[in-house]
Amino acid sequence: MSLDPRLLAVLACPLDKGPLYYLGDDEGLYNPRLQRRYLVREGIPVMLPDEAVAVTDDEAKALDARIASGELTPTFTP
Repeated sequence: MSLDPRLLAVLACPLDKGPLYYLGDDEGLYNPRLQRRYLVREGIPVMLPDEAVAVTDDEAKALDARIASGELTPTFTP
């Protein structure tokens, strides 16, 4: 199950209010500015700061490369 595009269009990081990058339900939503990932459980994004997962430097580099290539797009444009 993937997230509804209408929901994705309004999702923002609860900490810095910036856009996120949807990685798929298994991987969640990524904030490159804070190197944090928000999980998706049973099709519902868990947007609680305390439940966000820190992304390692290597993971961040790989995700940033996917963003730079255009493979991943932001949930919205500020």
